[in-house]
Amino acid sequence: MLDVLKPLREPSIVEVALDLSRVRGVDAVNITVNEVDVETLSLTIVVEGPDIDFEGVKSVLEAAGAAIHSIDQVVAGDRLIEVPDLGRGE
Repeated sequence: MLDVLKPLREPSIVEVALDLSRVRGVDAVNITVNEVDVETLSLTIVVEGPDIDFEGVKSVLEAAGAAIHSIDQVVAGDRLIEVPDLGRGE
């Protein structure tokens, strides 16, 4: 899960998603617009797949004029680890 800042200009998030889906190891892409500014889009980008070529993901985003602010979540291994929602006071 990536926190990304992209200029409002082209390419569209549809084009970025399609380009990301072509990166080696990527099976699925989800792009959510969190905020729209005068010149930028704040995005959450989730890429899923086996053995993702992170440098390829980075290259696609850089070609779109985007910058990765942070990597907010990484999941690896043979099974999914359920993380408790600590914000609910449980």
